[in-house]
Amino acid sequence: MSNILNDLLNLLYPDLCILCRKPLIDDEKYLCLDCLCNMPNTNFHTNRGNPARALFAGYPQLKEVTSYLFFEKEGPAQKLVHSFKYYGNRRLAEYLGKIAAIELKEYGFYASIDLIIPIPLHRKKERKRGYNQSDFIARGFSAVYGCEVSKGLVERIVHTKTQTRKSIYDRHVNVEEIFRLTDTESLYGKHVLIIDDVITTGATISACIDALAKAPEIKISIFSLSIAGGT
Repeated sequence: MSNILNDLLNLLYPDLCILCRKPLIDDEKYLCLDCLCNMPNTNFHTNRGNPARALFAGYPQLKEVTSYLFFEKEGPAQKLVHSFKYYGNRRLAEYLGKIAAIELKEYGFYASIDLIIPIPLHRKKERKRGYNQSDFIARGFSAVYGCEVSKGLVERIVHTKTQTRKSIYDRHVNVEEIFRLTDTESLYGKHVLIIDDVITTGATISACIDALAKAPEIKISIFSLSIAGGT
């Protein structure tokens, strides 16, 4: 009886693709196959000197850097990010993280990571939102790479205002020394993967690298689900 009821509910209220709003079929989840195949992929992982990596030039600890999607105004990546960042669709973030991780692992990217660190929110912002979207992207990665996700090793100690309307210079000033490393010893010689949802100027991730760099012989890689621009 319950199967019949579920079939009836699915018929009356089908799950819709987040992007095109067409009903999902078969094994489709969150996105239909057409939208999934036409995502604005950067393919940065095929170019070790990609634009995302160039944003963090000068850090000797840096290993591998990539972003999965181009983030443009009114584009697919913006709709997806806004869905999980502002409208509570946190499982979408986990799903997208998993999809990206599967592709990157098959390509041999991040092969030696020991630990995953999602960019932390300040406790006030996380309490207001109810969750940290980067945690869920990291969970998707963890499911594929089998690495622990650590939320306590880096702490956000300064509650900054939104960076949306700030200049590049002001963004970097706004995030200076906003993170604190809570445990240096456990990171000795480790290869950590920083995960964030969007890279715009790289200011926030740079501040996180500055905190992590205090751990001796640490190696750092970076993943963002999206990056501003489409070039």
